[in-house]
Amino acid sequence: MRWNGWGDPDRATRLPDSVVGLLRELLGVRPDPVPSVPLAEVAPPPPAPAVRALTEIVGPGGVLTDDETRIRHTRGKSTPDLLRLRAGDASAAPDAVVLPAGHEEVLAVLDRCSRERVAVVPFGGGTSVVGGLTAAGDGFAGVVALDLRRLDRITALDAVARTATLQAGLRAPRAEALLAEHGFTLGHYPQSYEWATIGGFAATRSSGQASAGYGRFDEMVAALTVATPRGTLTLGRAPKSAAGPDLRELVLGSEGAFGVITDVTARIRPLPETRRYEGWRFPTFAEGTAAVRALAQDGPLPTVLRLSDETETMIGLARPGEIGAASGDGCLAVCGYEGRREDVAARRAGTHAVLTACGGEPLGDAPGESWAAGRFSAPYLRDALLDAGAFAETLETAAFWSAVPRLADAVRLTLSRELPSSLVMCHISHVYRDGASLYFTVVTAQGDDPVGRWRRAKAAVSDAIIGAGGTITHHHGVGTDHRDRLADEIGPLGVEILRAVKDRLDPAGVLNPGVLIPPAAG
Repeated sequence: MRWNGWGDPDRATRLPDSVVGLLRELLGVRPDPVPSVPLAEVAPPPPAPAVRALTEIVGPGGVLTDDETRIRHTRGKSTPDLLRLRAGDASAAPDAVVLPAGHEEVLAVLDRCSRERVAVVPFGGGTSVVGGLTAAGDGFAGVVALDLRRLDRITALDAVARTATLQAGLRAPRAEALLAEHGFTLGHYPQSYEWATIGGFAATRSSGQASAGYGRFDEMVAALTVATPRGTLTLGRAPKSAAGPDLRELVLGSEGAFGVITDVTARIRPLPETRRYEGWRFPTFAEGTAAVRALAQDGPLPTVLRLSDETETMIGLARPGEIGAASGDGCLAVCGYEGRREDVAARRAGTHAVLTACGGEPLGDAPGESWAAGRFSAPYLRDALLDAGAFAETLETAAFWSAVPRLADAVRLTLSRELPSSLVMCHISHVYRDGASLYFTVVTAQGDDPVGRWRRAKAAVSDAIIGAGGTITHHHGVGTDHRDRLADEIGPLGVEILRAVKDRLDPAGVLNPGVLIPPAAG
């Protein structure tokens, strides 16, 4: 992955001249942005001596302290993260990158780091966009990134129960390839799919683009193995249980603050016989939302169900491979169907009946197939916007259906107020019987202090989200960006519960310090 951008460097893209011209004319984007500092000129601080002792556990080749490796494990992939790296700021680089070979080595590393007060940041694909990989290292003898890439196997597959045990460092494309050899799939395709890992999916409560059909990743998890400084947690021994509170829920979404997930037993599905994607047009976002809600609540439910607002449709962001091309007016909905041929045919016919009755206009397969072909391209487009001098960032939330219109308006108005001369786009990305997720993209000029401007805008938007009845995050996790707002969402007693769990499992506080858990008042 690019050290100062997203994904495969060979897939980096450039904006069409027409789009660059519009950015300059409409948003005031400067034509000559400051170029990124070359990797060879970025100098992280010298590594702390305390990390050298970890070679006794993982061997000399399992502790890497060279500058490039440390820089590549610095921060995640949010726009502020990338702008800091492009400016040559590697001050948050870990002192070492540690590569354990299995659960027992993870346990031993956590035990040693706890005793030596070395902070540990679990590292999978490095795709966090909420500050989830930036530990608060003050007061510690060092910081290490615990890279789980060597935990990359499927260790068990139960074709009868349709479950598979996958090690946490297994990247999603490799997991799909291994499962496909046995005729199965996870069906989990978030935008980070090409780089993210199984452990990262669980630690952040990831939600894939086909969540309408396959569910969120936390719904796929049947069991977990977790290494903590206090020992091993083995959670989940049956599909459902009444044996007290489900402790799996403490680990799902915990972002490495309570322990390091080393394997996940996930529910798997047979490979689909067929896949079909198509587009629909609705005159307004309100009418499209009503149609999407009808499918979510009363069925039939496509495997993929998305709705772009008027601005996102006009710009073409719903089909990243065709950005800048005329996309017509109204709002584009994308429906996808995966599964057995007869099931796909039946759901597609039922969906057509519902959407037609709701005022939808069928656009054929082309828009849906275009979306499917470019479904992982948007982060590359974000890098191209940065190269052109624009600032592009996303945020997401969710609410019950009754609050969705109010929430969408509140976020749009707040972003437009806090970031004048900006372009704000929105789409419904995930649907449920009782509500939906809203995913926003904002593009504006970088200006003189883009990170500071975004921090202030994000704070105002977070206030607006809470005030409108939304959640501060739907599938990106909490990290450091949403940490303080988590207190507004779960209340003081909820925060006390999280701190109590943290104190019990991680008494020295070395696990991803500063992430997830709001600090004590005062």
